[in-house]
Amino acid sequence: MKKLTFQVKNQKGRIDKVIAENFTDYSRSQVQHWLKEELVTANGKIVKANYKVANMDEIEITLPTPEVLDIQAENIPLEIVYEDEDVAVINKPQGMVVHPATSHTSGTLVNALMYHIKDLSTINDVVRPGIVHRIDKDTSGLLMIAKNDKAHESLAEQLKNHTSERKYIALVHGVIPHEKGTIEAPIARHKTDRKKQAVIEGGKPAITHFTVLERFGEYTLVELKLETGRTHQIRVHMNYIGHAVAGDPIYAPRKTLKGHGQFLHAKILGFTHPTTGERMTFEVDEPQIFKETLESLRKMQ
Repeated sequence: MKKLTFQVKNQKGRIDKVIAENFTDYSRSQVQHWLKEELVTANGKIVKANYKVANMDEIEITLPTPEVLDIQAENIPLEIVYEDEDVAVINKPQGMVVHPATSHTSGTLVNALMYHIKDLSTINDVVRPGIVHRIDKDTSGLLMIAKNDKAHESLAEQLKNHTSERKYIALVHGVIPHEKGTIEAPIARHKTDRKKQAVIEGGKPAITHFTVLERFGEYTLVELKLETGRTHQIRVHMNYIGHAVAGDPIYAPRKTLKGHGQFLHAKILGFTHPTTGERMTFEVDEPQIFKETLESLRKMQ
């Protein structure tokens, strides 16, 4: 039985709100269900949703046994950039969800992985075999996949310790005047719109570095390097500084370019091989629609 634990640090308010801010993969309604089912304790005592947290409270959630989904292997085209006995590197296309959920049990990257790759790690249960990290449905690019649990633990540790390398390119609204910058702003689930993340005091630490690659009339092409991996981190941070990712259906102010979601691409991925210790770096081109859009903007200069 899985448990989630954390210690309250400089957070205030109802426990359901605080838990939802700490574990952004779960909705507040889900958290309230746990509380109703008496699955949440504060300092060892069962609490209700209206419990007001205190600094240094020890919170523990006993997660109910998840619904078993019938996940099937599917012969979906998949670009495998690299594969050996321990790891694989995938170039995920725009529009593909990484792993199944009750609302979509087919057509995901996991369904494709189960068909194309014989062995996958089991650490993240049957719904997310092999999945070490995610990128959004409408973000394209590189993902590392673990083929066994030992490799999974190594890759996850590298992500946690910020020793893996993840670089993205994005086309953002507006012209960024300076060449480089760092956005250090905490991220948590939006207080009123549960589909969104936002920069919120007391949220999880999040750091994004960016470098300007090219400027256009109303857009800037940037390279972004993640130190942390919060949900929607690049999209939230760029919107926070007034330069939302172009085409972003949630955070951008308007859709001004033809495309299939945000112009955000996971271009470079680097990590230390779990078995050999070799440093490995991979790079893939952006999708065709991204390339065509950049060419169109250059011609308009």
